[in-house]
Amino acid sequence: MAVTVPVQNGEIVNGYDPAKEAEEAKKERSGGALGKEAFLQLLVAQMKYQDPLEPTSNTEYISQLATFSSLEEMQNMRASLETSQATNLVGKTVIMGIDVSGETKYISGRVDQVRKEGSKIYLSIDDSWYNIDDLDTVVDDEYLEATLIAEDFEEEIGKMPDPSKLLLSDKEKLAAITAAYNSLTAYQQAHIKQYCKDAYTKFENLVKRMNELSPPDTNKPDDSGDGKDDATAGGTGGTEGGGTGSTEGSTT
Repeated sequence: MAVTVPVQNGEIVNGYDPAKEAEEAKKERSGGALGKEAFLQLLVAQMKYQDPLEPTSNTEYISQLATFSSLEEMQNMRASLETSQATNLVGKTVIMGIDVSGETKYISGRVDQVRKEGSKIYLSIDDSWYNIDDLDTVVDDEYLEATLIAEDFEEEIGKMPDPSKLLLSDKEKLAAITAAYNSLTAYQQAHIKQYCKDAYTKFENLVKRMNELSPPDTNKPDDSGDGKDDATAGGTGGTEGGGTGSTEGSTT
């Protein structure tokens, strides 16, 4: 197919501006694909400036129109998909990367609502609206909870003295931290070990040092049920037996 344009004195006339056409087509590009408006403009320009001696056949026009229809359908599907994805972000925590004077500023928060204006979609975070194109990260709720717990754990361990300076008076506080850690899920504990390595190492050393300062009590009664008493219990029994025999003897 040949396409001609009117030329006079070496310049294109009738208002046809290829540079302008190319610029408009460029503006309509989305994700590297030719926009449907630009495609339609090029099709009209082709029809308007085609060579009368070599006109475009009806088959070619039908093929191009079919391509145009497919393009429009794909763009409509893409717009619908983007809207659906944006709606699914409501209630989730996200991180937005905002360009401020050439530098990227990160803002995190929970998405409250979604708004669509033309082809643009905006997310509401803490009463402020952001273009969904600035979306950087979607944070998993379980991961976020584990991160907050890890931050609290790190803060509490930071309040404890170094293991070498640990005192028996710190036993109750350390026991509370240990109980809280043991109540966490395996995922949350693994998160602490991975992202708070220094705090977790200090925690282990604190527990080890406290066991050295206050070893487990080995003088507890034997609960095995075999009838054997410990030394203290046996001594008490002997005393009671002797006392009983003395009383009976004097009575006789």
